[in-house]
Amino acid sequence: MAVLSGSVRLLAQAICYASGSVDAIAAGSESLPTPCDDWDLQALLLHVNRSIDVLHQDVALGSVDRDCGEDGRNSSTVQLASTFRSRAQLLLQSCVKAEQAGHMILVGDLAPATGWMIVVGAAEIAVHGWDISVACGSERSIPVPLALGLLSLLQLVVDDAMRQSLFDPAIPVSPLASPSDQLVAFLGRHPVSPSAQG
Repeated sequence: MAVLSGSVRLLAQAICYASGSVDAIAAGSESLPTPCDDWDLQALLLHVNRSIDVLHQDVALGSVDRDCGEDGRNSSTVQLASTFRSRAQLLLQSCVKAEQAGHMILVGDLAPATGWMIVVGAAEIAVHGWDISVACGSERSIPVPLALGLLSLLQLVVDDAMRQSLFDPAIPVSPLASPSDQLVAFLGRHPVSPSAQG
């Protein structure tokens, strides 16, 4: 239960951080470039909202359902930002309920603890919150407790298969880099701040 409790706490912190990045989104920003190759800001927000919706269904239903249709393709970034806020809150509520009930998520023949799924979801929300901040020109560092908490757990579970589906290969950075820079580099981003330079 300790891992699950910690995962929900990290998810809440990731949503809070990413929400601050989303708050900087302005009208007409759909085509802004992001650190994610081939994704402008509109495409990135569509992806984030889709990921949150899938994880919410996974946690709420106790099984993986990948058939839910993607929506919002004609929405503005401001509308997508509003969708992010509402879906993120629904996800957090579902995760708190799952924590209380001790639910598991079934993926094929595997049954990973819900806590680990939530950790990966928190990492995706946090790093995409960073992507959004860079796209909007603010480059908000991921808070130290969140970055360190995610790093310590992700290093235990992120393997090549997970990288192929969720994250790019890790980028080498200086051991003196900030926790935020170390996290985004571990998840395949080139940190913007000078502290990451070797």
